[in-house]
Amino acid sequence: MWPSTRAHSVHLLTASGAVFAMFSLLAAVEANWSWMFVWLLAALVVDGIDGPLARRWDVTLHAARVDGVLLDLIIDYLTYVFIPAYALYASGLVPGWPGWGMLVVIPFASALYFADTRMKTEDASFEGFPGCWNMVALVVFVLQPNPWLTFALTIVLSVAMFLPIRFVHPVRTAQWRPLTLTITFVWLILASVAAWGEFGLSGVWVWAFAGSSVYLLLAGPLQQVLARGR
Repeated sequence: MWPSTRAHSVHLLTASGAVFAMFSLLAAVEANWSWMFVWLLAALVVDGIDGPLARRWDVTLHAARVDGVLLDLIIDYLTYVFIPAYALYASGLVPGWPGWGMLVVIPFASALYFADTRMKTEDASFEGFPGCWNMVALVVFVLQPNPWLTFALTIVLSVAMFLPIRFVHPVRTAQWRPLTLTITFVWLILASVAAWGEFGLSGVWVWAFAGSSVYLLLAGPLQQVLARGR
């Protein structure tokens, strides 16, 4: 009984991300962007810990009726893609034609990517940009770049979804794992502070947030380049 209970509890934990998605959506509709990101970050934390628990407690063996991968993808599409794309446009940070273009490109490309059966590599990295638009959106809210620059980055990352470029999984990618976990933790702390504080990071904290974001984006491609060099 205990192994089955533990395994099903992981599915319940994963499903809680749908509740956080609903709370985030309600905050977004009310233009309460800080709380929207607080709930998105809560969903991100759940997404980071349910996978290791599922593997540790043999969910596919003891709770096989529920497809945990499918459940995770459904919630990820809401929290990683749909709500952040809406927020970037509705907040006014990416208005007009760049905003409309982004509303087309992000959901369309991400839907195809999330259905890709080869999105994971043998070393548990991602093949192609993994559609982490929630993280991209938070960076945009903090740094507030030119809307056309945001749109250009959207196009580049959307194309990168379907290229043989590797991106690290913050928890599972073995190469540089201690460094990646440390920087991921730093990013989450700064992201939480930014969301709670109306995106008011300043000084060295902005640079730390931007630097950790760049690392998480470029660590995988850098690992590829170094591996080919050897």
